[in-house]
Amino acid sequence: MSRVQELVDLLDLEVIDDHLFRGLSRDLGGRSVYGGQVVSQALVAGQRTVAEGVVHSLHAYFLRPGDMSHPIIYEVDPVRDGRSFTTRRVQAVQHGQVILTLIASFQRPEAGAEHQSVMPVVPPPEALPSDRDIRLKLLDQLSDPSPRLRQFLSQDTLFDMRYVEPQTLFDHAPKPPHSAFWLRTVDRLPDDPTVHRCVLAYASDFGPLATSLLPHGKGPLNPSMRMASIDHAIWFHRDARVDDWLLYTIDSPSSQSGRGFSFGHIYTRDGRLVASTAQEGMARWTAPAEPGK
Repeated sequence: MSRVQELVDLLDLEVIDDHLFRGLSRDLGGRSVYGGQVVSQALVAGQRTVAEGVVHSLHAYFLRPGDMSHPIIYEVDPVRDGRSFTTRRVQAVQHGQVILTLIASFQRPEAGAEHQSVMPVVPPPEALPSDRDIRLKLLDQLSDPSPRLRQFLSQDTLFDMRYVEPQTLFDHAPKPPHSAFWLRTVDRLPDDPTVHRCVLAYASDFGPLATSLLPHGKGPLNPSMRMASIDHAIWFHRDARVDDWLLYTIDSPSSQSGRGFSFGHIYTRDGRLVASTAQEGMARWTAPAEPGK
């Protein structure tokens, strides 16, 4: 089975009852379920209850960390079925507690005026090293990595990701709060546009919180870091294949009160803006003790 087929299967939720679904989790080497997985599965659950229309926006709040060893139950509330727009609220539940709440809006196809921002000029993906190769080289340089860190750095990936500036996983000199990377799935996906939107929702959680750390010289693998997504929003502008190269550009205009905030834009290789994102996350780290204390 290909890695991408595993992802497609992960998003193929089990139907328990009307408006009730169950999903499993994939261990990506973190302390809890990857946030993009819960968002994408919740979107699948909502879409399954919509007779006509595709998602154009979603807004999600992460309330509790997910347990990778237990299934997640998705409860869909059919809030509204209108002539043009349909609204669904989805609750993700584990151990009797809500771990995520999401509201999504779906629209029937409609023509209208169009404009978009211009994609920035960056090197093509073929000119950049893969993030997986960089991580494997980093693993070879570490003298005694923990089992969890070894799993995180060496695992097979679902996406080929290529950063315009190499991702900094450990502490570093302060950098401007901007990042950009190309991504695509490592294998071909089904042709269904809904599958591609759900997979794009999965991938959209890569990068925003780490970008907010750049001005502070902190890397996400700093052992004193405590990071978690708080809320996440996506606006889907146009259809796109996630098994073709997409450019994800991220800017973090503010960090404060232990929270980092970022905006993102996702473009096709030929420059079409296909989605925009916004995310705020918790980013806390323990300051080193002063000498003599």
